Amino acid sequence: MDNGFFVTRENEALLTDLYELTMAAAYWANGINSTASFELYFRRLPPNRSYVLTAGLEQIIDYLLNFHFSENQIEWFRSVEQFDHLDQKFFDFLSGLRFTGELRAIPEGTTVFPLEPLLQITAPLIESQILETYLLNVLNSQSMMATKAARMVKAAAGSSVIDFGARRAQSPQAALYAARASYIGGCQGTSNVLAAFLADIPAYGTTAHSFTMAFESELKAFRAYHRVFPKRTVLLLDTYDTLEAARKAKLVGNDLAAVRIDSGDLLDLSRKVRKILDDDGLQNVQIMVSGDLNEFKIADLVSANAPIDSFGVGTELVTSYDAPALNGVYKLVEMTIGGKRISRIKTSQGKPSYPGRKQVYRYQKNHYHSHDVITLAEEAPSEDGMPMLQTYMEAGKRVVDLPSLTEIRKRAAFHLDALDPSFHDLNGAAEYPVVFSQGLKQELRKAERSIQK
Repeated sequence: MDNGFFVTRENEALLTDLYELTMAAAYWANGINSTASFELYFRRLPPNRSYVLTAGLEQIIDYLLNFHFSENQIEWFRSVEQFDHLDQKFFDFLSGLRFTGELRAIPEGTTVFPLEPLLQITAPLIESQILETYLLNVLNSQSMMATKAARMVKAAAGSSVIDFGARRAQSPQAALYAARASYIGGCQGTSNVLAAFLADIPAYGTTAHSFTMAFESELKAFRAYHRVFPKRTVLLLDTYDTLEAARKAKLVGNDLAAVRIDSGDLLDLSRKVRKILDDDGLQNVQIMVSGDLNEFKIADLVSANAPIDSFGVGTELVTSYDAPALNGVYKLVEMTIGGKRISRIKTSQGKPSYPGRKQVYRYQKNHYHSHDVITLAEEAPSEDGMPMLQTYMEAGKRVVDLPSLTEIRKRAAFHLDALDPSFHDLNGAAEYPVVFSQGLKQELRKAERSIQK
């Protein structure tokens, strides 16, 4: 293909499922394009989690601002079998299609819970329908990775966690998203140079075993690297014999930054390496460990008082290995027909949806978040609560400045710290209270009665 097989701003509007476009054609042919509101939420939490940390909104806003179909894409539509009989006017409609609606969302870096709308789109039905696939892809994946990072950072109990996962991510783009999401979740930085460049994330790196193997001796490799990067040298110890390598650290210099252990019994080796370093007067040299780590292994090492200063985490982080998918859904909740707003619900078993545009209010008690209440958008809260959904776009234009990644990261730290410790348990975490308001319950009963007629 002329433009290569990757997503760009010029083609990302096509990153949708075919049925979004066939529905759009059917809506258009039947003259149905009233204002519609869709909400994106997840029905249940992934295993062993009491919260999800949102990430990806910045990419969604950029997508909405640039949404369009190019001329060659419209030509391609005409060649698709399902579309070969459609009126030329429909393709003319698609060529001028832009996002002209409203976006309300819970800010990135916020803890969220089941059934709470992470974002809300209000726009002409065809516009809001076609967006579904892209919005779900971005929020599902990035929120899952941010949540995984937050769990690892919490398990590390003050030691640094660094994203080392680019080579194990499921695509180059996923590696970028993982680096950004993990930084929101509290990671100290990333080894991914492109992510560091694009998002101004602190970049971290050591050496590979191949560097040591490229020299005729381990000591010569250590000295060669130290000669180029004095005071920033991190010695990789486990190419051959980890403890013997640790004993060579003193011979390299007193100004080493750290040593890294990438295999073996990390608890036993970190203790023995720490003693060797301390006995040689290298108390300031830190110990980093890596190698198939996750929050459970990190917690075990911390619980055993392992003398570890930082954790490099790869596969488990960038793939959210134990829970790689968030079951986010995007559902029609309201339409405006003839000037009248009408709630919409789905009642299928195990997968119901809930009517009307909504707001979420969060309440505090003793410096912790105590509970959330999901209300109708126009419904006043029963007491002082913090409204969670904010307006980011109106009439297809952004109406607020977006926060920096550093600000998003600070917001995430605030919301995570505001959760009682019981919600941070790695296994069997408590369930955060989320309730429906009386107004929403009444609207649900009203909508259920209307579809029974």
